[in-house]
Amino acid sequence: MAIPPRAPPRQRVVFTRIGVRRGFVASIPLWIGMLPFGVVIGVLSAAKGLSFAETMLMTTIVFAGAAQLVALELWTDPAPILAATIATLVVNIRMAPMGAALAPWLDRLRGWKLWGTLATLVDHSFAMAVADQRAGGRDAGYLLGIGLGIWISWVATVALGHLGGGMLRVPPGHPLFFASIAAFLSILVPLWRGARVDGLPWLVAGLVALAAHRAALPVPLPLLLGSFAGAGLGAWIELRGRGMPGWK
Repeated sequence: MAIPPRAPPRQRVVFTRIGVRRGFVASIPLWIGMLPFGVVIGVLSAAKGLSFAETMLMTTIVFAGAAQLVALELWTDPAPILAATIATLVVNIRMAPMGAALAPWLDRLRGWKLWGTLATLVDHSFAMAVADQRAGGRDAGYLLGIGLGIWISWVATVALGHLGGGMLRVPPGHPLFFASIAAFLSILVPLWRGARVDGLPWLVAGLVALAAHRAALPVPLPLLLGSFAGAGLGAWIELRGRGMPGWK
């Protein structure tokens, strides 16, 4: 009776200071893209009446640009705590599948390494970590290093925006506001593995979100609908085994 071959052993995941430093250095080019978005959050916080200390507390703890923007757009006096909580929950629900995708690293971390990594996980660090995983990377410190670098730049840019809010007068639609979007789009490139079908979930997510926005659906429904549409298509493609003829 033939003995089936053993599955190749998984590479052991490590967490090193070298990996953290490598991730931190890799995050530096993204700081320029974070600048306009962070400044806008700082300016909006000042316009909503938040003090510098309140803005910094929110920024350092929440560390989620989209969630902060949604909360600030809903901010009134008295603050709508329940509405803001639900809106930010909807915006950040995308973190659940991100954590699942990073399970090969996260499942092997414990204590401050795990919680520190989760606390600093953002879209940029997720995309770069997935690309590193696919390239054979096994140092989970890389993910934390990226998150720490982006966190530092985020806190600094929001502080700059709040302090200079009275002097900054950038009109709506200025190209400066596209910098953060361009930075995020650039880090999506390594995630594309060459098959045309890989881009379909991204395209569908964008089209659905744009259609919902054009239909004047309130924030954050366009983001939520686009995310679910793209994720649903991506899951369907994966379940089909990605063996669809004519797509590669």
